[in-house]
Amino acid sequence: AAARRTGRILQVGHVERFNGGVRALHELVREPGFIECHRLGPFAGRGTDVDVVRDLMIHDIDIILRLVRSPVVQIQAVGVPVISDRVDIANARLQFASGCIANVTASRVSIERLRKLRIFQRDTYLALDYATQEVTCYRRLLPPPGAPADALPRIVREQVAVDKAEPFRLEVEAFLAAVRTRSRPVVSGAEALEALRVAGQILAKI
Repeated sequence: AAARRTGRILQVGHVERFNGGVRALHELVREPGFIECHRLGPFAGRGTDVDVVRDLMIHDIDIILRLVRSPVVQIQAVGVPVISDRVDIANARLQFASGCIANVTASRVSIERLRKLRIFQRDTYLALDYATQEVTCYRRLLPPPGAPADALPRIVREQVAVDKAEPFRLEVEAFLAAVRTRSRPVVSGAEALEALRVAGQILAKI
């Protein structure tokens, strides 16, 4: 509101929006039915002034809200503190008005590092590795016309072409371009506020 009032450009730092794999997903996702996301990492000693939902999970909340584009109608969540005084590991189940379900897990007390997003929609399974920016697509193909009556559908695997780049650099370039052209930023304040609102609702359920 303050940015609109003063005519300023406000872009919020959700760097995963600029991940090449995420940008490729937007071309492939149609009507997602189920989404599963894991963002795990070892304890770093920083960011303990906030919980893991607002520290890590919020990035996936933002991405999921942009992919589903439907209101959240129900939230279930669990989480516990492990090392810090705040929630260090959390799992949330988001149900959208469209019927899509998103199961999101975030942990900052994991031995391994894992940042993966899986999306299931009719006849398609999409897998994104945030770290490598790689997207794999599995599709069910029906037998072609004229095939034998007992012919079965087959699953084909495709490595999606991704324009990989440094997300932080793209983020800064996008902000500078928005300032120069007075155009809408990639991550608006309203969108960031919506992700923060959902994060708050998740915390309220824990």
